[in-house]
Amino acid sequence: MRNAFADHMIKLGQDKKNIFLTGDLGFMALEGVREAFGERFINCGVSEQNMIGVAAGLAKSDYCVFAYSIAPFIYARPFEQIRNDIALSNLSVCLVGNGGGYAYGYMGPTHHALEDISAMHSLGLEVLVPAFDSDIKIMLQNAKLPSYLRLGYETLPDDCEAPPYSACRKICTGSNGVAVALGPMTGIVWKAIKEMSVNKRPTLWSVTELDIDKIPDEFFEDILNKNLVLYEEHIKAGGFGMNLAYDITSRNISLKSFRHKYAFGYPKNKFGSQDFHRQQSSLDLQSIIMDFK
Repeated sequence: MRNAFADHMIKLGQDKKNIFLTGDLGFMALEGVREAFGERFINCGVSEQNMIGVAAGLAKSDYCVFAYSIAPFIYARPFEQIRNDIALSNLSVCLVGNGGGYAYGYMGPTHHALEDISAMHSLGLEVLVPAFDSDIKIMLQNAKLPSYLRLGYETLPDDCEAPPYSACRKICTGSNGVAVALGPMTGIVWKAIKEMSVNKRPTLWSVTELDIDKIPDEFFEDILNKNLVLYEEHIKAGGFGMNLAYDITSRNISLKSFRHKYAFGYPKNKFGSQDFHRQQSSLDLQSIIMDFK
């Protein structure tokens, strides 16, 4: 998704009100962005707290600012500055975190981002978690700033195309309950469903924005008295599953069952690839297939 993001940033670079900041990251991806933005492309170095302060100052001067780094460095390291400088003043800053969840697997827990959605949502930022590369353009066009854009890896089943964008959209229809996937987990669940026998397939919904108000009535009609399984590469606390469970309860919607499949947490002894940690969390292809046996 990083390349799709960079492609759209190149177009946004034509607007002189847009400024791009990076924390000394983006080699072999942001060169085109640097050319498009010119002097409005600023490498702030390995000083993320300062970069957020710079972003806030520029936003105060009526610029729209995109601040980019890998996910744990853009939300965790400068958390206080995000809260005090950006969130409290409701400034026009889009924080872009590349590699949400376990995407930087082999680099270990310091490079994983598992509570980023909860942390940014708690500050009132609009949280955007694209499922497909094509989502990014529309998300950036419609984003309510300040916002947090969490980039991952697009995974599409063979011979499938990403459907038109919506914050919550139905991907496919089945007769064996309902699956809900947050962001890039959509592609993994979609692949699993295509490997299931027809009578075992659930209906799949994809969610890409944490704003519960954007979930259509059709979704709640779909899950009524059904088995519901929700997948997200994020810890349980404060993730989309917890928010959705609260909303379902508030609406007095009856479910047959509800299972929340989430990231097990930060590895302490053994760590490996993103696929390895997804398997540990039962977020891999075969585990998803078994959920609907």
